[in-house]
Amino acid sequence: MAHGPPLLLLLPLLLLVLRFGTGSSGLQVEMAGTTQKVLLNDNATIVCKIHGYHHLDITVMGITWYRKHQASATEVKLFEFFDNHQMILRSGAHVSERRLQRGDASLQLPGVQLKEAGEYRCEVVVTPYKAVGTVNLEVVAYPVSSLSPEQAMVKENEEQRILCMASRFYPKNITITWKKWTPKDPRYLEISEGIITNSTTEDEDGMFRVTSYLMVKPSLEDNMTVYQCVVWHESLPTSQSHNFTLIVTGTMPNKSLILYLKSFSSEHPK
Repeated sequence: MAHGPPLLLLLPLLLLVLRFGTGSSGLQVEMAGTTQKVLLNDNATIVCKIHGYHHLDITVMGITWYRKHQASATEVKLFEFFDNHQMILRSGAHVSERRLQRGDASLQLPGVQLKEAGEYRCEVVVTPYKAVGTVNLEVVAYPVSSLSPEQAMVKENEEQRILCMASRFYPKNITITWKKWTPKDPRYLEISEGIITNSTTEDEDGMFRVTSYLMVKPSLEDNMTVYQCVVWHESLPTSQSHNFTLIVTGTMPNKSLILYLKSFSSEHPK
C-alpha cells in the first residue's frame, strides 16, 4: 500500500497555506474607499493596508506605488521598496518600514499639488503572492472669500452695490447665496432678486475665482438690515459667511434744519 509523504514534511507547506491562503486571494490589500481628498499643500497619507497581517518579514516583500494622472493613461512610478531597499522617485515620498512590518504599506506624500491628483496604485508582493489596490486622490483648495463693503450709509432710494468675492479655490464648482436679516424678522432668509453672479474664471495656475453682486435700493424701513453672503465649496467643512450692515438716511432735511431755514428767511427777507 502506497503512503504519502510524512506529515512532518507537509507541515511547512501547510503553514504557508494557512499564512498566505491559496490562489490569487491569498493576499489582499485594503484602500480607504474609492476616493481620498487632500487639501492643496497639505501632507497626504494614501492608505494601503495588507489584510490580515500583524507582522511581516519586510526582507522578503516588495511595495511599489504608481500614479496615473486624470488626463493621461500613462502611469508614473513614485516609490519602490524591494529587498529591504527604497527607491524614491517623487521627492519626499515615504513608506514607514516600522508600519510596513505590521502590514501598513500606506504612502506618505508631503505638500501635495494640484497636478498630483489622479489614480494611485499600490502593488504589494509577499512571496509568492501579489495584490493590487487603487484609489483616486482628489486635491482641493478652499476659497478665500470676502465682502465689500462691510457697512455703508446710503440715502433712501439710493442704489447700493454689495460685492462678494471668492478666489483661490479648486475644483471649479462653487455656490454663492445671499440672505438678509431685518429687525422686524430676526431670521436669515434667502433672497434671489437683484443678484448678479459672474461666470467662474480660471487663473494661470489652475485655481478659480468668482464674484457675485447684490444690488439694493432701500427705503427707510430697511435701516439696519443685515445682508449675508454665503459661500459653499466641497473643500470646506462648513460654509463661509460674511455680513453687510445697511444704514439708511432720509432724503428730506431734519426738523431742526427746517426751523433754522425758516428763521433765516424771516430775518433776511429779499
